Amino acid sequence: MGFRYEFRLSGSGGQGLILAGKILAEAAAIYDGKNATQSQSYGPEARGGSSRSEVIVSDEEIDYPKAVNIDLLLCFTQEACDKYHQDVKEMGILLVDESYVTKIPKGKYKVYSVPITETAETKVGKALVANIVAIGIITQVTGVISKEAVEAAILSRVPKGTEDLNLKAFNTGIEMAQQFK
Repeated sequence: MGFRYEFRLSGSGGQGLILAGKILAEAAAIYDGKNATQSQSYGPEARGGSSRSEVIVSDEEIDYPKAVNIDLLLCFTQEACDKYHQDVKEMGILLVDESYVTKIPKGKYKVYSVPITETAETKVGKALVANIVAIGIITQVTGVISKEAVEAAILSRVPKGTEDLNLKAFNTGIEMAQQFK
């Protein structure tokens, strides 16, 4: 059995979770040379409705693109946490934005409750880059995708003119995660 790691990034539309998933998948596949898939779903109301992005990274062929045994679940809303926490595998990771997820469900997983959006606002200067702060945390905590690959994917995906802001957000997330690793 080869290496396989499943991410689910969940919250509501407009939080940049689809972009975050695309960045992780691109970093793994293009810059780290691994196999990766990315899929997404969001409610018909899009912005404000539920949103989910899944990324699977493997050293073998990926025959099923949906995440079913989640290694890391990111939740930006309480609703997402309530809905998906039971999909996190034993010894997996539940990463939540503590400003929006206050009721942590019990499970046999490691929980990181972190002020992601608040940190994006206060340390980086824009709440808008909370998704990129989260990517920094995920990169540091999992070690599945290299920091250099994620940086390259961020630079290729974010809007022109926002590269420095997004790299600052990414590095802020890495620094946050170093405190609880």
